[in-house]
Amino acid sequence: MALHNSADSKQLAEHASIWYSLKSAIANSSGFESWKGELAAAEVEALSSDHLVRRYLRETLETLAY
Repeated sequence: MALHNSADSKQLAEHASIWYSLKSAIANSSGFESWKGELAAAEVEALSSDHLVRRYLRETLETLAY
């Protein structure tokens, strides 16, 4: 079992804060809203906002990779 010191805890909190801010900005973007509009309503309702943003980022990066 790994023990976290206060520096590790602080870094984890900073990462969580950055992810929350990034996720919020993405979720409020017109690109995300448009993408989400293409999904089935039941799918959007069943998934967490965290999952939707991660999926949006993955699919966007896959598209850009082509």
